[in-house]
Amino acid sequence: MLEANEIQQILPHRYPMLMVDRVLELTAGERIVAQKNVSINEAIFQGHFPGNPIFPGVLQIEALAQAGAIALLSLPDFKGKTAFLGGVKKAKFRKWCVPVM
Repeated sequence: MLEANEIQQILPHRYPMLMVDRVLELTAGERIVAQKNVSINEAIFQGHFPGNPIFPGVLQIEALAQAGAIALLSLPDFKGKTAFLGGVKKAKFRKWCVPVM
């Protein structure tokens, strides 16, 4: 399991753009299970949307990209490099991502 300090040693992202709070499982280069805690205290909920807070899909994709980057950058050949998401086609969000109240 990786906590915030270890994640920040792998990713260049910092608050407010660090979207991975914890890594629960990791097989470098193959598989990752990561967690993003979505709470009502996130600044995004001041405007998205007042009275009906929904975590934006673009930030959900960013969290997925960062988790994938951790899996890739955990390999020795990629240590210290920066990973970029090239694109996403046909993403579908089947349920809203709402904060824990």
